[in-house]
Amino acid sequence: MVAVFAFVAPLQSMMPAFADQYDEKIRALQQDISRYQAEADRLNSQAATLQSALAQIANEKAALQAQIDLNQTKYDQLVIDIAANEKKIKDSQDALGTTIANLYVDQKISPIEMIASSKNISQYLDKQEYRNSIRDELTSTIKTIKDLKAQLDIQKTDVEKILTQQKSSRDSLVAKQNEQQSLLSKTNNDESAYQQLIGSSTAQIAAAKATQAALRARTTSTGGYTLVDGGSLPGYPWNNGNCPMLGYMSTEGSDGNGGDGLGYGCRQCVSFVAYRVAKAVNVYYDDLGNGGSAAYNLVVRHGWTDLGRTPQPGSVASLWGTYSAPYSSGSNPGHTAYVEDVSADGSKVLVSQYNYDYGAGYGMYSEMWLSSNFFNQYSKP
Repeated sequence: MVAVFAFVAPLQSMMPAFADQYDEKIRALQQDISRYQAEADRLNSQAATLQSALAQIANEKAALQAQIDLNQTKYDQLVIDIAANEKKIKDSQDALGTTIANLYVDQKISPIEMIASSKNISQYLDKQEYRNSIRDELTSTIKTIKDLKAQLDIQKTDVEKILTQQKSSRDSLVAKQNEQQSLLSKTNNDESAYQQLIGSSTAQIAAAKATQAALRARTTSTGGYTLVDGGSLPGYPWNNGNCPMLGYMSTEGSDGNGGDGLGYGCRQCVSFVAYRVAKAVNVYYDDLGNGGSAAYNLVVRHGWTDLGRTPQPGSVASLWGTYSAPYSSGSNPGHTAYVEDVSADGSKVLVSQYNYDYGAGYGMYSEMWLSSNFFNQYSKP
């Protein structure tokens, strides 16, 4: 019955001895990501030139690739940990089977028979104490195996999350590659052509910058966000490949100039909300205006119910561009999203949206929890 004692000790160490190499690699990748993103942010604040635009895109691509490498490293580490724990469970189960069999045989011997087979009372007590010790060790081992199985389930969930993150990161990387290619093709790597290109969109770029700055400030002031999913949404017709983003702006699309063919800029927030609403109510609205007026226009133009600041699942949410009037855009056209769910206490909303820059670039899909106070107005059919 020594098998019980032979397999308990190795179970105390849950991580492989070589895990440190992964930890070191993860730390290095995290430093790379911070460095690349900092350089991209610095370049974004510089004067708009073709060289700085390309350098910014290159740094954002490098940051995304480093994020993919980081997720892959974490995935590799978890796979090894899972395999190690599966082996420990197998070894424990094999030893447990032997222990149970031996204990079963011992329990078939009655106290009278045990006394009869003992030379004296002291030997009998030793046998009885040993059998009790085995029983206690058996109980402990069963608990250890259950704990291992629970840990294995958690690790598998972690692997699934990392795979989802990797898919999102790869989609973002493709978007950055398309963005760079679109920029080069439109300017033919010519500085004057680039200046002409951005000159024609100065007002739109300024509005887009103001909107993203307002979104960041609003998010910070209302408690931040929790990202659930991101990248691109299957089914939405204007994903990365057919509507590459040029910085803040949509390009190509159905009309070759960033339009989605239905009245909005592709991969912009209102384009997605119109698509999401059409899926929910089977009606496509092409007159929602900008992001800050979408919820308001659904009320005044299509008879939706104005929910004020009280969200409901299936409602459209808008952040007013000026925070004071839904129909006044000014330099900041606001933002809109579709409410998928609301927390039990009403303080949080789970929204799906496009073109909220959560760190993966502009024109990206995201699903996230935000404070219900992030938006000024909700409306629902």
